[in-house]
Amino acid sequence: MKLDIHQIDAFAAGPFEGNPAAIMPLTDWLDDAVLQQLAEENNLSETAFYTARLPSDATPQDPAHPAYHLRWFTPAVEVDLCGHATLAAAAQILEDVHPDADRIQFWTRSGWLTVDRGPDATLVMDFPAEAPVPIPADPRIVAALGIPVREGLKATDLVFVAESEHDIASMTPDFAVISPLKVRGVVVTAASASDADGVDFVSRWFGAAAGVKEDPVTGSAHSQIAPYWAATLGRGSLVGRQLSARGGTVHCDVRGDRVHLSGAYRRYLRGTVEF
Repeated sequence: MKLDIHQIDAFAAGPFEGNPAAIMPLTDWLDDAVLQQLAEENNLSETAFYTARLPSDATPQDPAHPAYHLRWFTPAVEVDLCGHATLAAAAQILEDVHPDADRIQFWTRSGWLTVDRGPDATLVMDFPAEAPVPIPADPRIVAALGIPVREGLKATDLVFVAESEHDIASMTPDFAVISPLKVRGVVVTAASASDADGVDFVSRWFGAAAGVKEDPVTGSAHSQIAPYWAATLGRGSLVGRQLSARGGTVHCDVRGDRVHLSGAYRRYLRGTVEF
């Protein structure tokens, strides 16, 4: 069997920045075990598969815009929501399949998601907002993070608010403690040390059940921490910077129970997979 594959860096202002995602268009769905093997072979944080065939349980969508069924797989599991691979899939479709379209619609495990063309060659994703709720900070996890923590929160991921940007940039967590946790991942975030570069908050994301040690830039984490920082800072439009080794910038616009996440992308690879 031969399949097309594209690799696109999402939330990337230049080459070798942002989060690489593999995009694999399909005519029909393959067996789930094969999709998981392909994602494991690609060995990126996420592989996105899509097809134009919508499932029978998909709710009605806007017929004015192209619609696809989109799924995301880490090397270990299928996930419910992924930001960078959604942005990358939309980029590939808008460039290669629907160059005249301004919006792409995706039916996903999280319902309908839309991606619009934004200013300056960016793409804007409309995601569900998930404001994290306060919980006691587990001392064992805090010790594994190795930095001072101001508060603990819980949404899809565990969220820890750190004292400073410097602490987040320099931290080296104990993955022996974090990896077995029964949550998708752990987010550590702090206010930006300076607004001179236009960044409001910073973060890093470490995987547990998702099977990824550290994700370069995590769009879905920003759908959790952007509502927190919007409430804390008193404004809905924010800029987040993920402080991974590659780094990446996510523009966030919190709108009630939705959040618009936008960023740039860079195409890196296109080819054919044979198996």
